[in-house]
Amino acid sequence: MNDDPPSPCTGVCRIDAGADWCSGCRRTLDEIAAWPSARAAFKRDVLARLATRACAPVPGGE
Repeated sequence: MNDDPPSPCTGVCRIDAGADWCSGCRRTLDEIAAWPSARAAFKRDVLARLATRACAPVPGGE
């Protein structure tokens, strides 16, 4: 069984300097770079953090 979470990438790849994460998927550059080779546990941790970031306004963003 593959428990590897899918990528949260939305295809809107723009790193917002004020927030230090992508305005599309809300991952940091380090998280984006690590994703392809990361273990499932790391990916689940990232996805959990994204829920918090989704509620945070992006400085100068939409």
